[in-house]
Amino acid sequence: MSERGTDNHSEVTDFILVGFRVCSELHILLFLLFLLVYAMILLGNVGMMTIIMTDPRLNTPMYFFLGNLSFIDLFYSSVIAPKAMINFWSESKSISFAGCVTQLFLFALFIVAEAFLLAAMAYDRFIAICNPLLYSVQMTARLCMQLVAGSYLCGSVSSILLTSVTFTLSFCASRAIDHFYCDYRPLQRISCSDLYFLKVVSFFLCSIIILPTIIVIIVSYMYIVSTVLKIRSTEGRKKAFSTCSSHLGVVSVLYGAVIFMYVIPDRFPELSKVASLCYTLVTPMLNPLIYSLRNKDVKEALKKLLKKNPIL
Repeated sequence: MSERGTDNHSEVTDFILVGFRVCSELHILLFLLFLLVYAMILLGNVGMMTIIMTDPRLNTPMYFFLGNLSFIDLFYSSVIAPKAMINFWSESKSISFAGCVTQLFLFALFIVAEAFLLAAMAYDRFIAICNPLLYSVQMTARLCMQLVAGSYLCGSVSSILLTSVTFTLSFCASRAIDHFYCDYRPLQRISCSDLYFLKVVSFFLCSIIILPTIIVIIVSYMYIVSTVLKIRSTEGRKKAFSTCSSHLGVVSVLYGAVIFMYVIPDRFPELSKVASLCYTLVTPMLNPLIYSLRNKDVKEALKKLLKKNPIL
C-alpha cells in the first residue's frame, strides 16, 4: 500500500478545483460578484496604503499596523480570487501541483500573519487607551517593527510546516479538490495516506495561533472597555469606542469564519466554502471601508489626497 501510495503521489501533476456546485448559469453571476469584490479589495487596500504612506499625520503605530493589514489583505486575496475567477470560465478547472503548493503556502502565511497582526493591533489600542501617557514610550518604532516582523515570521514558519506535511501525503483517491482554492482540509479528503500526523500538526498550529491571539485580543478589550466606562465625558467614550469597535468587528468576522473552517469537524464542505469567502474576500473588502468610514483622520487624509490629485 505504501509503494502504491508513493507511486500515485509521484504521478500527480495537477488537481481539479471543483469550486461551487451550482448550475452553469450561475457561474457568470459568481464571476461578476468575485470580480466586483476583488476590484473593491484592490481599490480599498491600495488606497489605504497610499493614504497612510503619503500623509505625515498618519505616521503613528496604529496606522503602521493598519498599512500592514491592508498589505496582507491585498496579497492573500490575490492568491485566491484571480484563480477562482479563471475557473468560472475554464472547463478543466485545473491547477498544477506546484501552483497548489504555492497557493496553500502563501495563503497560510498571510492568514496566520494577519491573526498575529490583529493581536498586535489590540495591544496597541490597549496601551493607547489604558496607558495614554506612556504610549509614545512603550509603542516605539522598534517595537512596532518587531511585532510586524514577528507576525510574518510566525506566518512563514506555520506555513512551511503545514504545507510540507500536507504535500507529503499520497493523493491516490482523487485529483478533484472540493473547494475553490487549495486548502489542507479539502486536500486531506482526497488522500489515501494516514492523516494522523497531519491532524496533530494542524491541531497544534490552531492551538498556538488561534488561542494566544484571541486571548490577547479578548484581554486587551476587557481592559479597554473597563477604562472607557470610567471616562466621564460622553464625547471621550464615543471617540474611544469608535476607535476600537471597527477593529473588534473585523476580528469577529475573521475569527468566526476561521473557527468554523478549521476547528469545527469537517462535515459540511459547502458551508466551509461559504465560511472561506468571509476571510478570503469579505474581510479584505470590508477592512478598508470599516477603518476609513469610522476614522476621522483617514477621511481627512483622503480628502487632502483627492485635492492634491483631482484626477483620482
